Amino acid sequence: MRPTDIRVPEYFHKVVDCQWACPAHTPVPEYIRLIAAGRHDDAYLVNWESNVFPGILGRTCDRPCEPACRRGRVEEKQAEKPEPVAICRLKRVAADNKGDIRARLPKPAAKKNGRKVACVGAGPASLTVARDLAPLGYQVTVFDQDPLAGGMIRTQIPRFRLPAEVIDEECGYVLELGVEYGGGKRIDSMKVLLAEGYDAIFVGSGAPRGRDLDIPGRKEAARNIHIGIDWLSSVSFGHVERIGRRVVVLGGGNTAMDCCRSSKRLGGEDVKVIVRSGYEEMKASPWEKEDAAHEGIPILNFLVPMEFTHRAGKLTGVLFEKVRAEYDANRRRRLVPTGEPNQHYECDDVIVAVGQENAFPWIERDTGIAFDGSGMPVLDKVTMQSTHSKVFFGGDAAFGPKNIIWAVAHGHDAAVSIDKLLNGEDLKDRPAPGVTLVSQKMGIHEWSYDNAVSLDPRFKVPWAEPSKTLKSIKIEVELGFDPLTGFKEAQRCLNCDVQTVFTSRQCIECDACVDICPMDCITFTSNGDEPELRNRLNAPAPNLSQDLYVQEGLKTGRAMVKDEDVCLHCGLCAERCPTGAWDMQKFLVEMTRAGPGCRTRKQERKAA
Repeated sequence: MRPTDIRVPEYFHKVVDCQWACPAHTPVPEYIRLIAAGRHDDAYLVNWESNVFPGILGRTCDRPCEPACRRGRVEEKQAEKPEPVAICRLKRVAADNKGDIRARLPKPAAKKNGRKVACVGAGPASLTVARDLAPLGYQVTVFDQDPLAGGMIRTQIPRFRLPAEVIDEECGYVLELGVEYGGGKRIDSMKVLLAEGYDAIFVGSGAPRGRDLDIPGRKEAARNIHIGIDWLSSVSFGHVERIGRRVVVLGGGNTAMDCCRSSKRLGGEDVKVIVRSGYEEMKASPWEKEDAAHEGIPILNFLVPMEFTHRAGKLTGVLFEKVRAEYDANRRRRLVPTGEPNQHYECDDVIVAVGQENAFPWIERDTGIAFDGSGMPVLDKVTMQSTHSKVFFGGDAAFGPKNIIWAVAHGHDAAVSIDKLLNGEDLKDRPAPGVTLVSQKMGIHEWSYDNAVSLDPRFKVPWAEPSKTLKSIKIEVELGFDPLTGFKEAQRCLNCDVQTVFTSRQCIECDACVDICPMDCITFTSNGDEPELRNRLNAPAPNLSQDLYVQEGLKTGRAMVKDEDVCLHCGLCAERCPTGAWDMQKFLVEMTRAGPGCRTRKQERKAA
């Protein structure tokens, strides 16, 4: 194998698996250490710089960082149920325990730069664009049909998961940067918007249309059949306060989980979720399914709705066909009837939550914005630019329904593109991230971070009493970690960003590091091809998604090979090394946002 070039930022960035997995590349270990130190304001601001909505995401994020957390992998052989660090809930610890951080946020630009940007929709993608561009002097106007900002954060996430005051606070931080909010104004024509002289337009209008089911009985029983996202919005704004005693929720995504749990609080006594797929194939996050089960809501699988039954125009139930899954040689699934009798479930109301789709009736097809066969805008996936040079998309409006953190990432990318476009630059010339690699040495055997590895299992987030939460749509279920529990959970982090950096010329090949390594992840051996080399390490390294750290230049001709997959970053190798060949160095990658950092030097000189 070729020696690892640690000058390339991506190598160590990928060792910090949680940050690599986060679409917004939040420096996870950095803010977790700050929480452990009781520096909640600093931890919050590290988050805010990357993901914009720490308090919101600390309650609702889809947590792509947690499956990537190496804590679960290194515990695999020791723990009965290895679990990652509670990264998402630690984000909430920072948000819940911070002080007043407004003085440390960017200030509105003292002088506008004369360029106008419109954002359609006030969801997370648009607000991220506004957050990045407004302090630079852009005149940013955010339009939304609803009077309050937040988009799907406000309309589709129930208050028992996300209190309104958290939304108000974090949307407020963005709007207070000098952003003009056009609440209660629906944009009905892209042509009209383009004619208003905006230098760039960002479309972050989400995926506003819920899919329906065109099966017999749909029209006749329409009064008691509701589309999931529309129903959640009606609940959010107080237009719906009750539902029938018996409720069937159709669909297996997170929206379905929100619908069934909301129904339970609005009068539903017998609430069921019925899904056409298997339980493991449901799109809902595992914890969302667990939360529904915790509240006594059954999930019935492999049932395909065939008919809404009704009597005299009133819904009486849903008829289902029982199916099973069959897979071909390419693992493509096909649902086939089992031949069992159809099953009928009586109900008073049905909520259809079988997916969402984009709707752009307000974008005229002769504006220069191309759409593909499925009605989605044709975009450059790096720049987020459409086929109209001034129009950009992000969030669910760009590539279909996903989640908040992806919308934030799209917003950051689009803001860079808009900034470069309006400064006459090539949008594809994307800025490299800022990278630092700094030794943590405080003495021969001491480090500036706590390198002790906690043996604690993952701490459980406390819940409010169901006897209270199930009686109100507004009482938050999860209480969050208190500061002490947050500290203990933070101590479970392996500090993956504090890297073990090896200098070959200082090594005397005494193998002291090999002897002391608790994970057997360091091997001195002859180099070779990767598949063969992985198998003859002291502990074989089967995880091909995690690169090996390889360094040559040893006097014996051997190579040092370290398996990053299971390294604890405990620093014992560096403490034991008699020559300092090993060092613990904190690697921090900061993604370059819109502003001077994303411009070429030539353009910076021109602007000056």
